[in-house]
Amino acid sequence: MSIPAARTAFQKGGYPGSALTVRQTLAAGSNYTRQVVSYQSGGLRINALLTVPRGMPPKGGWPAIVFNHGYVPPKVYRTTERYVAYQDAFARAGFVTLKSDYRGHGSSQGEALGGYYAPGYTTDVMNALGSLKRDPRVNPARIGMWGHSMGGFLSLRAMTIDPGVKAGVIWAGVVGDYDQLMNSWTRRAPVPASIPSAVLNLRKRAVEKYGTPRENPTFWNKLSANTYLRDLGGPVQLHIGTNDEDVPVAFHTTLAGQLRPLGKLGGNYVYPGDNHNLSLNLRVALNRSVQFFRERL
Repeated sequence: MSIPAARTAFQKGGYPGSALTVRQTLAAGSNYTRQVVSYQSGGLRINALLTVPRGMPPKGGWPAIVFNHGYVPPKVYRTTERYVAYQDAFARAGFVTLKSDYRGHGSSQGEALGGYYAPGYTTDVMNALGSLKRDPRVNPARIGMWGHSMGGFLSLRAMTIDPGVKAGVIWAGVVGDYDQLMNSWTRRAPVPASIPSAVLNLRKRAVEKYGTPRENPTFWNKLSANTYLRDLGGPVQLHIGTNDEDVPVAFHTTLAGQLRPLGKLGGNYVYPGDNHNLSLNLRVALNRSVQFFRERL
């Protein structure tokens, strides 16, 4: 779905989300509760990991972060695994966080078709956002997004669809336009063997139908969040390691150069020698991200 079409759908109430239904109560964090919840997205039940600070919320409700994970093989994905330390950092800092599975992951309903050539994951992120907005514990005017890798791609799309999202943080984001994704996405690591051929064929079928981004830039530019960066409702902070084995640093550099003249660049951090997960600078990157959200939400 193009960004303009998704934006029109949003303006017509097309991503309402739902009440968050508790599926499982987990061991609490140091100062927050943890639950597996579910919400509705396009007629599907999507599971998510919710954290809520303990104590008295500020006037208007807690600030919140939609937490968008990167690629994990959908069949081995578990709601309570991966990104635990990342989500914990924001939860301990006093933010409600909601990490969506996305459709087809773990026990969530639907088919996992990837984030780049099918609209489903974007729909799930938008409905996660809608679910937080309607939750009485959350201040709907103080919501941001955090995304890693593919989750960075989804975060940027969602922020251009809904300018009410006040701030975003993207780590190692797949944030190139479609010409870059098709022609400049070189990896040091191999393409994961867990990606089904049906997902890989989506790109082939799209090119057969619409042409390449260079042959038909009008079509592909409408799918790319990069075309609509001036419509962002708040700044985006970027992080990447120079030894990222999955995402080219050029994606990060290009986006930073696009955001800066628009006044939308909330920080540009490049970590020499670090990897896709920023393992060598994890605490520094988390602290910078937490502080950014404290200032912007």
